[in-house]
Amino acid sequence: MAKLIGNAPNQVPTNADLGSMAFEDRTNYATISSSIHQPYRNIIINGNMSIAQRATSAASISSGVVYHTVDRWITSASSAGTWTQSQSTDVPSGQGFAKSLKMDCTTANASLSASSELLFQSRFEGQNLQYLKKGTANAQSLTLSFWVKSTKTGTFIAELFDSDNTRQISKSYTIDSASTWEKKTLTFSGDTTGAFGNDNATSLSLNFWLSAGSNYTSGTLNTSWKANTNANRVVGQVNIADSTSNDFYLTGVQLEAGTSASDFEFLPVDVNLQRCFRYYYRTPNGAAANYQRVALGFASDATTIRWNKQLPVMMRAHPSLTTSGNFVFYDGSGNLSASSFILDGNQANDNIFIYGTAVVASGTAYRPGHISASSDNDATFIFNSEL
Repeated sequence: MAKLIGNAPNQVPTNADLGSMAFEDRTNYATISSSIHQPYRNIIINGNMSIAQRATSAASISSGVVYHTVDRWITSASSAGTWTQSQSTDVPSGQGFAKSLKMDCTTANASLSASSELLFQSRFEGQNLQYLKKGTANAQSLTLSFWVKSTKTGTFIAELFDSDNTRQISKSYTIDSASTWEKKTLTFSGDTTGAFGNDNATSLSLNFWLSAGSNYTSGTLNTSWKANTNANRVVGQVNIADSTSNDFYLTGVQLEAGTSASDFEFLPVDVNLQRCFRYYYRTPNGAAANYQRVALGFASDATTIRWNKQLPVMMRAHPSLTTSGNFVFYDGSGNLSASSFILDGNQANDNIFIYGTAVVASGTAYRPGHISASSDNDATFIFNSEL
């Protein structure tokens, strides 16, 4: 490999430097530059499964379309056994990963119904995908790479689904050895039909199928972009729900423009966490929440407080609010039990500075204060703006 010019290892050569390079050296430099100067090439957020704000484990999963554990990975389940999902420390050795997403079958279903399904899904905003030029003659191919491990060997299906135009494409891959980490790479051609919407709604989903009934498997696997026909989406998929001995692990998921896979793009944990905050923000976030401040506010009368909170990042859209646990409003004179937290109904377009109200007992009007958890390490405010 040609030696780069410059004293520092990351110094960029000047035009004069490049001009003095031999043709081979300039070619090598261009190759190196193209491989290291592409931040955020991975469309997937949290592809290394390192962020799990909701929980590190969830049991009795048998139905619904729900974010259970690892951020940005939703599970769709229907009549395909019962499962425990967890953020696992079982990872491929020597690859830099610390976490994986695990599914463990606790109740089997060896005879799937026609509508049975079990899959992981990651969803993407259309405004983040415009550079793929979908729906034009210059549509970009996408390459998916990931690490997978399962007790169940055989054929599995990965799918891209275009929600804006109801189009999809599927690719099969094979798990060759039971209980062994394997790296897989799949390339999906670009789609010259149907542009993604340039907005903050779901335009594209990546689906990892684990089980599927005949509604999804009775046709011919669709390996090029076409209008959706359910029967052609998951043809050949094994049924991982057929035994309580079965489990499935996934990590290192990368989806990028082009026809080849690059090394997994590891991001600093704070960057990865903030990207997840755009869709889901839990505060206090972590253990020992007791007495942590959650929001500022003032008493508008003896029984009502008006509170506000600036979120760490701009969320995808105005979030919903869910609270749990015990909170107090401290107004300088003492702690007043606070409950019935709701968002301001006139704030539908604000997704970074949030206002709301709550109820207290026997307060003093116009006193400022703050809301904090009260003798409750599990007390939380949850702001949700998931796709």
